[in-house]
Amino acid sequence: MNLSLSDLAPPVRWTSPGQIAPIAEDADLPAAWWQAVPFDRACAIVGTQRVAGHLADLAVACWGHLALGDILPLLRLSDPAESERTPESLGKDVVEKLFLGVFERLLEPADQAAQVRAAHPERPLPELIDLLFVDLDERQRAIARDRLYAAQRATLDELAQRFNVTRERIRQIERDLRDHVEAWLAGPEAAPLVGHVAWLRGRLGSAVPADDLAAIVPWHHDELKTLGIPAWRFVRTLLSGYEQADGWLVAGGADELREKTRQLFSDGPRPLEEAVTMVAQLGVREDVAERWIRSVPQLRILENYVVPWPRSINEKAEAVLAISGDPMTPEEIQERIGEDYSLVGIRNQLTADDRFLRVDRNKYGLARWGGEEYLGIREMIAREIERAGGEAPISAIVANLTSRYDVSESSVRAYAGGPGFERTQRGWVRVAGSSPPGSGPAEPYQPRKDVSETRRCFRSRDGRWWHRVDVNAEHLRGSGSPLPTGFAAYLGMAPGGSLTASAPSGDVVISWHNQPTMGSIRNVLAEFKAAEGDHVFLTVSDGGELLTRYLPAAPPELPPLNRALHLIGYTAPVQSEAEGLRLIGARIGLPETASREEVLARLRERGDRDILTFLGAE
Repeated sequence: MNLSLSDLAPPVRWTSPGQIAPIAEDADLPAAWWQAVPFDRACAIVGTQRVAGHLADLAVACWGHLALGDILPLLRLSDPAESERTPESLGKDVVEKLFLGVFERLLEPADQAAQVRAAHPERPLPELIDLLFVDLDERQRAIARDRLYAAQRATLDELAQRFNVTRERIRQIERDLRDHVEAWLAGPEAAPLVGHVAWLRGRLGSAVPADDLAAIVPWHHDELKTLGIPAWRFVRTLLSGYEQADGWLVAGGADELREKTRQLFSDGPRPLEEAVTMVAQLGVREDVAERWIRSVPQLRILENYVVPWPRSINEKAEAVLAISGDPMTPEEIQERIGEDYSLVGIRNQLTADDRFLRVDRNKYGLARWGGEEYLGIREMIAREIERAGGEAPISAIVANLTSRYDVSESSVRAYAGGPGFERTQRGWVRVAGSSPPGSGPAEPYQPRKDVSETRRCFRSRDGRWWHRVDVNAEHLRGSGSPLPTGFAAYLGMAPGGSLTASAPSGDVVISWHNQPTMGSIRNVLAEFKAAEGDHVFLTVSDGGELLTRYLPAAPPELPPLNRALHLIGYTAPVQSEAEGLRLIGARIGLPETASREEVLARLRERGDRDILTFLGAE
């Protein structure tokens, strides 16, 4: 017999040698005897009971939660009922007795084996299997071929109609066939096949592509003459405890093994080579471990690292950056993610999520890496001026910014010469409206209405204020549109100034002459395929990026309270009007304790008549 104990009991192969050795070492056997010494040789040296005792000790100490049939698969053939029990429930003595029974049957007396060999001398296994079915009648063979061992199983009704009998009769014949196979497998003549199945379990491991079973030995492709099917289909039915799922044969439950695999990487990315070794500890052969990892949902292999791959776009972007180790552009992150996420959506998430830091004009890193945030050319010029003490020569500003960021000299000079900056008497640059160094700070612009008192402006949970644009034909044609002064002041603007907000579809300029005005957002609307009546909520990030949230027009059948909530950008269901008013109050800057009358009064002061109408208060 060329099988070792680890071939007969797959968990021995899967478990770390450091766990096996202290329990299974035997002074009369060489080191690692459980995989280095043929099983029958080990039994001849120390006795079958001692070997069964070693395996029972391992079962209780290491695999107490497993079914006995998963520890010693041959037990499923000799004692199906007990094979479903666990070592924890039976205790060491009972487990040892069950294992010993299997081993004694496997190590049949030499004279009995000789009789079997004399009756069937060195018969190829396909021919041995054919002996099992040779005496069956045509109906029994048809049921075996088309139901028990078929790729597409015939139904009881189909077979009953074919043979003009009842469904129950077909069920009875099927049950008799199973009993016939089990009885044959328990006899000495089936020992070569039983040994082959035991070897298969050790070779297949805990998960293997289903196609590997057919290819693992050449004779698996041989046709069984009695049934007209390849031999591997019959052999597959002997691998009890294996589940076929998504093209894989998995010992035990596929979902359970996938979850165990996912848990291995809960602490973050691991190099692929290390990941393969980790997965092998679960019993997956190293030569198929990478394929198994790729088949597990919420895991991904990126640049020879295995990373957790959650559903959130933010977490996927974080994983991509963590593997890269260097800042990347939104376009590069989108390409690495490789899924159907829009560039606009990725850019917005990178800007809004505190886990990410914009480190250059079009590059983002992880905030935990540290470093200085890139705020846009205008803001970076202002920061250089502040660092220099309130004014700085334009040549120094240009040199500092172009050496650190992907910006051109002409852009820096154009921004420094535009609104928001002015020249000092000696020709240096300072922030427009700021006091000369040493004269104290300038007063910031104070709008007549705060943003919380401004119509169509709403605060999100992260504290940002957004302005709702109700899309009309002028927006779609590309015309500019006015912005409320309260919202423009919230963006840091003042009369005479301008702000350029960057967007993937093109920059949007907000200027303030007689009143704040936003340039064309036609390209932004085209990204969303927006139509008249839809809504776009927009704001500008600290880094100078235009952030947008698109919301289609509310369907007419929506209840009035939900239509009111739709206008503040809230689309989830609510349980009551009180909850809806609380949400509206929070979005317009009121505390959660605000009463209905206070919410309605603030809406009237702001001029949100559309919302008031749906609340029945206008």
